[in-house]
Amino acid sequence: MRILSTSPEDLALAAKAIRDGLLVAIPTETVYGLGANAWDTRALARVFAAKDRPSFDPLIIHVARPEAASEVAELDAPYVRAFMDRFWPGPLTLVLPKKDCVPDLATSGLATVAVRCPAHPVAREIIRLAGVPVAAPSANPFGRLSPTKAAHVAAFLGDRVDYIVDGGSCAVGVESTVLDLSERPPLVLRPGGVALELLRELAPGVELFDRVSSSPRAPGQLPSHYAPRRPLRLAESGRLHEAKPGGRAAALCFGEEARRRSEDCGVFARVVDLSPGRDPIEAAAALFDRLHSLDLGDWDELWAERLPNEGLGRAVNDRLSKAAKK
Repeated sequence: MRILSTSPEDLALAAKAIRDGLLVAIPTETVYGLGANAWDTRALARVFAAKDRPSFDPLIIHVARPEAASEVAELDAPYVRAFMDRFWPGPLTLVLPKKDCVPDLATSGLATVAVRCPAHPVAREIIRLAGVPVAAPSANPFGRLSPTKAAHVAAFLGDRVDYIVDGGSCAVGVESTVLDLSERPPLVLRPGGVALELLRELAPGVELFDRVSSSPRAPGQLPSHYAPRRPLRLAESGRLHEAKPGGRAAALCFGEEARRRSEDCGVFARVVDLSPGRDPIEAAAALFDRLHSLDLGDWDELWAERLPNEGLGRAVNDRLSKAAKK
């Protein structure tokens, strides 16, 4: 881990690091974000690993200019342009229909993407220089206090992050407000840096998500986000070869030994390996792509092997469990 200044040379170094798939903590007006190239699934998987995030909750994609949101999201929904014009750059995240180019790992398999144009000039300059949209959840381990200084990030993440850009203290100090504009009525999924009252000045019908009585709509709360068309069955780690499919089946395994044993057992028409070397980061990066690929096949059902329930394996298992629910 290396601390960088806000000099032009250091910002260029930070931008190149992000473009090359490294993790860079960047200052925003809300909190420090753990920045990664939004197009790079392995970099996204490293974000979840660094944060010890227990599930693949959607990541917020940051852009350097409001117009750049069109690279990742459809902007035709009602109110989108009005909210962009009023609050961007700023501490408001908009949930919008995503474009197909956005990796599923960034959106947790949802049809929507969370996108924001930050107000912090350092953040915007790094994103501009990187030339890619940047996924940047808060730069802290899951469940810990949000970092508002570079020193907080260093203490929390240490060598889990490659670079930290020290841009001083965050002016807002709380996360962005998350507003879902993909459905009607618009819904605040997370209160934050923009007050509900200000949002209602543009759209009086904006509602606040009620975690007690509302049907789940917030990212990560649905029991099933991405569910394959075929039934998905789960096997415990190392026991996929003991599965008893009810018809023609394909399987998703973890590791060369698991692949060999699953092929030798003769019950699967196809076996796909998430990571021959049993690397949970590689497995996380490949998970959605492999599930989509298998789901296109002519199978009666799909099977997947759970990973060891530690580190990023917990997040992969969480996604597999949700995908297995119909």
